[in-house]
Amino acid sequence: MKFFQRLGRSIMLPVAVLPVAAILVGISYWIASAAGPNIIATFLAAAGGALIDNMALLFAIGISIGMANKSDGTSALAGLVSWLTITTLLSPATVAGFLGIEDVAEVDPAFGKVQNVFIGIICGLIGAWAYNRFKDVRLPDALSFFSGKRSVAIVTAGISLVVAAVLFFVWPIVYTGLVIFGEWISTLGPVGAGLYGFFNRLLIPLGLHHALNSVFWFDVAGINDLNNFLAGSNGDGVFGVTGQYMTGFFPIMMFGLPGAALAMYVTAKTKRKKMVSGILLSAAVASFFVGVTEPLEFTFMFLAPWLYLVHAVFTGISVFIAALLPTRMGFGFSAGFIDLVLGWMNPLAQNPWMIPIMGLFWFAVYFVVFRFLILKFRLKTPGREDDDELAADIGPGINRDAGYGPTAEKMIAGLGGKDNIVQLDNCATRLRLEVADTSRVDSDALKRAGAAGTMISGAKSVQVVYGLNVQFVKDAMDDVLAGREVEPPAASPAPQGAGAVTTTAPAIVRLRQPVAGRVVPLAEVPDPMFSQGTMGPGLAIDPAGDTVVAPADGTVTTVFPTGHAVGMTLDDGTELLIHVGIDTVDLKGRGFQALVQQGEGVHAGHPLLRIDTGVIRGAGYSPITPVIVLNNEHASIEFE
Repeated sequence: MKFFQRLGRSIMLPVAVLPVAAILVGISYWIASAAGPNIIATFLAAAGGALIDNMALLFAIGISIGMANKSDGTSALAGLVSWLTITTLLSPATVAGFLGIEDVAEVDPAFGKVQNVFIGIICGLIGAWAYNRFKDVRLPDALSFFSGKRSVAIVTAGISLVVAAVLFFVWPIVYTGLVIFGEWISTLGPVGAGLYGFFNRLLIPLGLHHALNSVFWFDVAGINDLNNFLAGSNGDGVFGVTGQYMTGFFPIMMFGLPGAALAMYVTAKTKRKKMVSGILLSAAVASFFVGVTEPLEFTFMFLAPWLYLVHAVFTGISVFIAALLPTRMGFGFSAGFIDLVLGWMNPLAQNPWMIPIMGLFWFAVYFVVFRFLILKFRLKTPGREDDDELAADIGPGINRDAGYGPTAEKMIAGLGGKDNIVQLDNCATRLRLEVADTSRVDSDALKRAGAAGTMISGAKSVQVVYGLNVQFVKDAMDDVLAGREVEPPAASPAPQGAGAVTTTAPAIVRLRQPVAGRVVPLAEVPDPMFSQGTMGPGLAIDPAGDTVVAPADGTVTTVFPTGHAVGMTLDDGTELLIHVGIDTVDLKGRGFQALVQQGEGVHAGHPLLRIDTGVIRGAGYSPITPVIVLNNEHASIEFE
């Protein structure tokens, strides 16, 4: 479920641009209908259509950004690469070439509908997965140019080729099957109309609603509801019959969905109502005036899929009721206010005044039912997400851990200011940064801020040793860099870094060797931060075993999320760091399994980590494991 909630939040990015585009298209359609084709109508239609017509592409890019572990243009490029690969390979012209068909018009019509939101979502997920999995991959030196982020688009293209090959066979079967299904339910009268309304909404996430639309709105099965209504008395339409597959959508799009939007707004958390009001209001306006419902439907389609199922059921009921009642209406664009006004005087329009009455009923039903279900089942509709789920998207607000705010501000100042920090990350005890100009880094200022040491390597890279609480400092720095407000801590002791400790380790720290293997001095560790003693004194082990155990009785103070390092406070006050491998934070947890949790008390010999040195070495990293004393720079370690 968390996957779908994250997907729903990712979809909000492209959805946010659609309501205004829909309104522009609606105004254009209104102007053109009233005054005939003109430059203003053409301009507005082109402006709005630029986004509406490319909605699926926006989804591919937006989802690839939102589902990536870290927002990055590389993931967006990957989503675009996947979209171009799949849609080009499955385009009618390409398929005609594959099958040796000379006339593109003879290609299966399913391939003409492949550029839909469902394919866009698939492409976005492919791009995001490839970014998360391959952005840090290291290739052999001969192929090093394609390492890291450069490999993402290449992998994405390869995966997309496979997906396109699968869709080449699957997509036409599914599409054709739905057309046949639509032709069958068209024989069921009002019940069939209701089933059509239900499946029309249910298939929107898959982009397959077009298959059903072609049966009922166009001349696939001889119904041609949409074109016959627009032709009025000059066409083949029948008064009291034509429009039965369109009428029931008006009450839902103009009234029902805005009622749902109001329900989502009133049930949103108080502090988030302002944040969600903009997207819900604009989406409701687009649904009412123009009949473009996707901006509103996608706000809860994945966040609360059961709620979307209820919406599909209500749509089916509305279309069924409208088909039973003596009322008929049609549209040229969609079932919104503009089309209702334009079709009011159509000779085939029957009792259109009944539509607003039905609409008020559906507004009340949607509001009451949606509000009840959201509150009863605690559905995560917009504005109701858990705080921890929104940690990456909280926007301007209060710092999550304000106690480290002053330290973060001093660190940023010592690093040359906000504009000098290009990229910020951390490992078990260090801040790892890329800066624009290393000459602006002030090591003394960083030491006064709590750093134990600073190392500048290369033209852009900086590492700042802080201690086991480095994650909190990094989070606070993220808040400061993002412009989020940082409040001073309320009567709490200042956080302590590597340079400020309350206890001191004994001069000689005697420990059980935490992992089997050859013991080596720190000077042989291939990382200056360790080998030069910047992190603190200690020893290192070239591991031969697969389990890291507690070297003495104590408490686990830190377990790094990727499982490559663990910090302990021993019963005698010694603060200890066991760091498996060099730069292994870049493995993002591959080859590591944490066996303890922060705050857990352990005895000597208790398993702490499970490691796979084969994975570490295979990825090009050294598994050598420093064991460091953090709170006495003059201490020494002896293994028993």
